[in-house]
Amino acid sequence: MPRLKTWIVVALAVVVVPMAAAAPPLKLATVVPTNSPWHKALLDMAASLKTETADRVSLTIFPDGKLGGEDLIVKQMRINQTQMSLMMLAGLSDIDESFNALGMPFFFNDIEEARAVVAKVTPQIEQRIATKGFHLLSWTNGGWVQIFSKNPLKSLADVKKAKLFTSSGDQKMVTWYKSNGFNPVALAATDIAPQMKFGMIDAAPMPAYPSMLLLLYKDAPNMLDVHIAPLLGALVISTGAWNKISPEDQAKLTAAAKAFEERTSKDVLNLEASSIVEMQKRGLTVNNLDKKAAGEFHAEADKLVASMRGNMVPADIYDAVKTARDQYRATKK
Repeated sequence: MPRLKTWIVVALAVVVVPMAAAAPPLKLATVVPTNSPWHKALLDMAASLKTETADRVSLTIFPDGKLGGEDLIVKQMRINQTQMSLMMLAGLSDIDESFNALGMPFFFNDIEEARAVVAKVTPQIEQRIATKGFHLLSWTNGGWVQIFSKNPLKSLADVKKAKLFTSSGDQKMVTWYKSNGFNPVALAATDIAPQMKFGMIDAAPMPAYPSMLLLLYKDAPNMLDVHIAPLLGALVISTGAWNKISPEDQAKLTAAAKAFEERTSKDVLNLEASSIVEMQKRGLTVNNLDKKAAGEFHAEADKLVASMRGNMVPADIYDAVKTARDQYRATKK
């Protein structure tokens, strides 16, 4: 009889498999527009996680800046009002200024170069934001930043005279712009289109596809084709929320975030050129710099980038991205 009881205990131990506990529901705030490729990919990611984790990871998406601009979202994440976000570099720099290194003007020649550098410096950025209570899940790309404006811009001097949008919440960036002769106006990203209409700004750096979604070309019917930088972004989660997810489900969340990265980065390449063509049909004028103006633009850009080292961008990260970029270029010679 004792032996029978022993076998029953063993059998029950085999049958009763420990179940991973459900994590608290997650709120993901972002300023990306409803029904944009990024919003749709986030919704699919949430649905996938619901299935893959048997409802243990529940994710609700709040697009359109419904929970505030990116500077406010960062503050909310720090006090657990929001747990996740898809942010662009401007918002990410509120977490750590190392993100600024990936948005320096005219620093990258093409998206392949940018991806190579991002892959190289991601471990350093992950370490830096971990000390500040954040965990990086994956990257995304919003396309090449161009300058959309009410009036045609034909030179760097024209750009400096314009009332140029810059993200609110980053006083260092405002100061940097002013010290280099620009006329910045700090606003939330959700205010770009309405304030362009009302005249608070008359120029905004932005990729083509988001500009089309926001109908920005209606009040800013000129685009200066200068390929300033790729608009990179990232999915981040607070460390507190991350630590409440089981290791098994952390792996599934990471996989879902990487799938989001691959999907959105691929989608934007297809949408960028078609967006410009479509906006031209609706009245957009694309302006190009002449040879002299282009030379002046790029010469000044080199100085602008150098002035960011140790100021807008931590010196060690600046050196790391420059080394990674130069090494990548050396392999292409």
